[in-house]
Amino acid sequence: MKIDSMKISNFRGYAEDTEIKFNDLTVFVGKNGIGKSTVLEALDIFFNEGKGVVKLDKSDVNVENRRNENQETCISVIFKDLPDEIVIDSNVSTTLKDEFLLNAEKKLEVIKKYNNGGSPKVFIKAMHPSNSNCKDLLLKKNADLKKIVQQKQIVCENQSVNSLLRKAIWEHYSEDLSLQETEIDASKEDAKKIWDKLSNYMPVYSLFQSDRKNSDGDSEVQDPLKEAVKEILNDASLRDDLNNIAEKVNHKLQDVASRTLKKLKEIDSEIARNLNPVIPAVNALKWADVFKAVSIAGDEDIPINKRGSGVKRLVLLSFFRAEAERRLSEQGGNGIIYAIEEPETSQHTENQKKLIEAFKSLSQADNVQVLLTTHSAFIVKHLDFTDIRLITQGDGSNQRVIKDVLPSQLKYPSLNEVNFIAFNEATEEYHDELYGFIDFQGWREEYKEEYKRDKLCRPYKQIGRNGEIRETKKILTEYIRHQIHHPENTHNDKYTEEELLDSINMMRKFISRKQTEENVNPE
Repeated sequence: MKIDSMKISNFRGYAEDTEIKFNDLTVFVGKNGIGKSTVLEALDIFFNEGKGVVKLDKSDVNVENRRNENQETCISVIFKDLPDEIVIDSNVSTTLKDEFLLNAEKKLEVIKKYNNGGSPKVFIKAMHPSNSNCKDLLLKKNADLKKIVQQKQIVCENQSVNSLLRKAIWEHYSEDLSLQETEIDASKEDAKKIWDKLSNYMPVYSLFQSDRKNSDGDSEVQDPLKEAVKEILNDASLRDDLNNIAEKVNHKLQDVASRTLKKLKEIDSEIARNLNPVIPAVNALKWADVFKAVSIAGDEDIPINKRGSGVKRLVLLSFFRAEAERRLSEQGGNGIIYAIEEPETSQHTENQKKLIEAFKSLSQADNVQVLLTTHSAFIVKHLDFTDIRLITQGDGSNQRVIKDVLPSQLKYPSLNEVNFIAFNEATEEYHDELYGFIDFQGWREEYKEEYKRDKLCRPYKQIGRNGEIRETKKILTEYIRHQIHHPENTHNDKYTEEELLDSINMMRKFISRKQTEENVNPE
């Protein structure tokens, strides 16, 4: 299964119900503190239920909603690419469609509601029978289903299997099911057992946080193998083997101690009487210490914690992927979702390029989705528009808007514009793009006149073909454009970054006004 979309409400900065669409590769961009990481952390809470990276608590409830006594956080996920068959009763296969567990769009929609940061109540939103004779069948026990079948004289060959009983009843009322959108309480009665089975079909979700420790003292940075040791030693069968070894060692130690004290008693019984062997209990043994010397080292045996932050980060990312894939294999191979915050951290541009290409390739594999957040304009420029989600501030302080990249000031998707909106990145490329758009629309002279009236002109020394220098007047935008296109002319003061930003904002304001006028007064 893959995520088609999700909805968040009353979770941190997402006060109101906010919907987010996902692709195989989805990259969230936006300014600091806008709520990019919040989306990935909400998914971690949904999938891993406090056993992942993030634990939900009451402080995660939106502050404004809490003041209004609304303490229910809601995280829902809509899934696509659903399994053809599922087993939710005994060992007999059924389908989500036959169980009426699909929503109006034929997708699986799972809702988790958390009251004041507590444990979730699980609901499945579906087009479900509402006919009183055949509704709530998922909540009924086998005896209750049999009773309906017998009373209504419904044929069902195997009455020991709940899914077959439900199917027979629904077929009996097929002309009058009265399907309507229903939130089926999967935390209630027999539906809980069904949800427990259904949850086994969920993809593995692994979150790699941007603020993951990178200090020399961090166990993962010291070496991922040390973390692997912990995981390996948690294996139940291996623990049994180690306990057997410990018992054997303990037995031999007891024998050695007894024989030693016996010999001591022959020499000085008084001393021997006050001595007893102290041997640690089996469950107190720290097996991880036995393997504390495990390591991944590089050239000349330099340990990873002594390498640069970029190298450490790459190793951690690789360890994260390897562990996620191990979890996937252990849980049945139902799909995997890699969620990685700011993969560009501590990486130079060449490595950033390799990383984003690797993630793009990874996202094309079967049953794999990749979710990223980024502050890197370089990474954004290597993405498809359809994979970018821009997060901006809504009308209120606790509102967030998550949208696809659509034409804004420009009438086409522009990565330069995305980077400007998301990161306030004022570039010469975006300046040229805006100016070119104004020129293409036939607005150049009007734009120049408008800012000439505002006396936003400055002297510009222009070099003629004969090498003669003559002074002209240029509005700020033209002044900058001439410097961009004629770097050989060194007779003018270089524009500042602030001036570049001012000129971009001037053009955006002008374009926005012209587009408004066109919409108000169409031809």
